[in-house]
Amino acid sequence: MKQTAVRLKDVAALAATSTKTASRVINGDPRVAEDTRVRILAAVRELGYRPDPTARSLRKGTDDTLGIVVDSIADPFFASMTGTIERLAIARGLRVMIASTGRDPRLETTVVNDLLARRVAGLIIAPTATDHSYLEQAACPVLFVDRRPDGFDDGETVLVDDNGGARQALAHLAAQGHRRVGYVGGRMDVATTRNRLQGYRDQVAASALHADEALVRTGCNTADDGRSATVELLALSDPPTAIFSSNTRTSLGVVAALHACNRTDVALVCFGDFALADVLEPGVTVIDHDPEAIGQLAARTMFERLAGEPAVDSDRTLGLRLIMRGSGERRPPHD
Repeated sequence: MKQTAVRLKDVAALAATSTKTASRVINGDPRVAEDTRVRILAAVRELGYRPDPTARSLRKGTDDTLGIVVDSIADPFFASMTGTIERLAIARGLRVMIASTGRDPRLETTVVNDLLARRVAGLIIAPTATDHSYLEQAACPVLFVDRRPDGFDDGETVLVDDNGGARQALAHLAAQGHRRVGYVGGRMDVATTRNRLQGYRDQVAASALHADEALVRTGCNTADDGRSATVELLALSDPPTAIFSSNTRTSLGVVAALHACNRTDVALVCFGDFALADVLEPGVTVIDHDPEAIGQLAARTMFERLAGEPAVDSDRTLGLRLIMRGSGERRPPHD
């Protein structure tokens, strides 16, 4: 025999309240007395009530889905960040759709528009495109992570101090006695790369390090790129005694190259932690660019917007810390 579907009015009747109040509790509205909330949630559990997502979408004009757009879900940083957001969103009763852009601006615009067409409740984007002005007309809250958008002044951003983190890494290496520090980083069309490279150059000048563009390698977007760049730096007639790697993808290649070339005497500081960095010999010193913390702050900010709280006027910036594990504390050979 087919079981009759439990309706919202059944929940309200069992909890001795109105359907409107029951709906508010089920949709997470905090403006309900606690004893009433407890009765309604107990009725939901007892009856096994499940909201109809299609009906809710039609009533609200949006789906109960959060859209997330990042460079690549295979990237360790974005995989951890999106996983954190997804876990917190599901706990709130939201579904999550994640799309990768491969850092292709045209693909980013396409997938964002597709998500908007699905009437998502909110969008979290790691921006790649050079113009986000089309999002001025978005019908849902839009939050950016890791980088500021271009051409969209109303979008909030959750990020870290990329320039400051790079300066901290270089200052640490300079304090160990290094004067020639190599730089291995990503593509220059990404703001985080530009900011970290500028931080490297700022601290080179401030610490009286050797300013030599032969020590700079950019355009490294994969571990293989990082490996090749490191081999090139080590082959210089006057090679660096230390290296700063500006992102997790390149860091995996830098570490592999140093070990393969038996050059773990070269000091290393990486921007962003990664799996097994603490168990290598030597352990890898990192600027802790915690993707889980960024994901938590991004999720919390989005939940505030979905609840109707107004956006803040300034970026939400997370602090960074240096984790010393051994590789960044190697001193140059002449010491």
